[in-house]
Amino acid sequence: MQISLVSMKWAWFYTVIFLFVWTIVDYINTGEMGLAFFLFITQNLVHLGIQTYMKWKLGKDEK
Repeated sequence: MQISLVSMKWAWFYTVIFLFVWTIVDYINTGEMGLAFFLFITQNLVHLGIQTYMKWKLGKDEK
């Protein structure tokens, strides 16, 4: 389980870096934000949303 969690963390980190670089290159070449930017933002919003919900749920269960 720990190995899977660590590998998912590194895969997520790689995707974030890749999308960030792709967004910068796309913006330099076209002057606008493309699909990579949308995916970058929404991926991180989903990640933060689920993380916040799970922390809230864990805190709720402790009471």
